[in-house]
Amino acid sequence: MIPVGLRVDVDTLRGTRVGVPNLLRCLERHDIRATFFFSVGPDNMGRHLWRLARPGFLAKMLRTGAPSLYGWDILLRGTLWPGPVIGKACPEPMRMAARSEHEVGLHAWDHHHWQTHVSRMDEAAVTRDTQRGVEMLAEITGKAPACAAAPAWRTTPVALKAREKFGFRFAADCRGHVPFRPVVAGEDLLHVQIPTTLPTYDELIGHACSRQGYNAFLLEMIRPDQCNVLTIHAEAEGIACLDLFEDFLEKARHRGIVFSALGDFLPKTENPPRFEIIQGLVQGREGWLARQAPGKEE
Repeated sequence: MIPVGLRVDVDTLRGTRVGVPNLLRCLERHDIRATFFFSVGPDNMGRHLWRLARPGFLAKMLRTGAPSLYGWDILLRGTLWPGPVIGKACPEPMRMAARSEHEVGLHAWDHHHWQTHVSRMDEAAVTRDTQRGVEMLAEITGKAPACAAAPAWRTTPVALKAREKFGFRFAADCRGHVPFRPVVAGEDLLHVQIPTTLPTYDELIGHACSRQGYNAFLLEMIRPDQCNVLTIHAEAEGIACLDLFEDFLEKARHRGIVFSALGDFLPKTENPPRFEIIQGLVQGREGWLARQAPGKEE
């Protein structure tokens, strides 16, 4: 048996309305419990279009076939007028995930704003942003979110410390290789980070493999001698790539791969390994990400 933590990021209104119900039905068929991270505030993801001026982002959009993958309603949302507040416009899929006993966490209040501005946000701004998200998600599901994940794997020492006060069971803010306790300026934080360890669909397609070869390529990366945490997106695997994802789950089952929520990957010890979080790059993705520092644990 090879355990894999399954994380579902939900970034947009369309991902919430269409992708989440699709994925809930799919996961129920395969008897899989996952962790859903919801963006609940305004959907302004279309404002990323200005990044087309960056060669790296333009290349990614072309490589992944973004219009057919995500849909124009996602790519243009919030460009000419303020985007809708997702939690008010479409709360039911969030309730469905909670009722189905999936782990439910906060992704963001405003995904686009966090992704583009977190490096300049002070503690008060991070606290305000997180508080709004926590309150809305708690109102929708009936209980406070158990965990949180920074949009686009972007976080800072300020953001890490500011979110400590919310008492999340764990956070999933970075890329890395094993669950760990983050160290900021020599200080141990209280929460545990469960990093994404495997590449995402948009990082591999047209770069490391074709769509037809994606499942085989990803399955070969899942090994019993490492921590395996996979992130999928409601906007991709929940809609345009749903059939591909169903096929992936079926092939994974035949290989003895067992999926579960991220909370199952929390260290059993009270003294998990300690690592710093640094900024770095990931092949196939434009811009910086937060990464678990390499090397030996502290």
